[in-house]
Amino acid sequence: MAQANPRMTEQHAAGAVLRITRRFAAPRELVFAAFTETDQFKQWWGPKSMRCPAAEIDPRPGGRFHAVMMGSDEHTHVIEGLFREVSPPSLLVFTWAWQQGKFKGLETLVTPEFLDIDGGCELRLTHEQLADERARELHGEGWSSSFDCLDEHLEKGIDQ
Repeated sequence: MAQANPRMTEQHAAGAVLRITRRFAAPRELVFAAFTETDQFKQWWGPKSMRCPAAEIDPRPGGRFHAVMMGSDEHTHVIEGLFREVSPPSLLVFTWAWQQGKFKGLETLVTPEFLDIDGGCELRLTHEQLADERARELHGEGWSSSFDCLDEHLEKGIDQ
């Protein structure tokens, strides 16, 4: 089961920064694969109230990241970006831009780091260049709920 550490926030001239650390009882190679293999990604991606009916992940520098989240009301939320750095199984760096809504077109940067720890993987996520403190809070809630879903996905895979 994942263990959450308190979120830390920073505010810079270039926007708010979100940092989340989570621990998963799975090898970092499996956690990394959950981020980079489209079929796996679609199984866990998004907050608990959402599902991911479509995604495209091309984990190489310059490769595309595209994800569609859909709520029970069938309203979709689309995120797109490009991978800047891919170092399996330890690091990803990719841009993130909402395709609709209040933050449409604002490009932010996401950096998940995957570290080996006793009993699993520590995931350190940094999401920077967020518009403001409210955007940081909303993204923090989304990432935290998504990581709950990732934890459930990993537990299913390990139990099989």
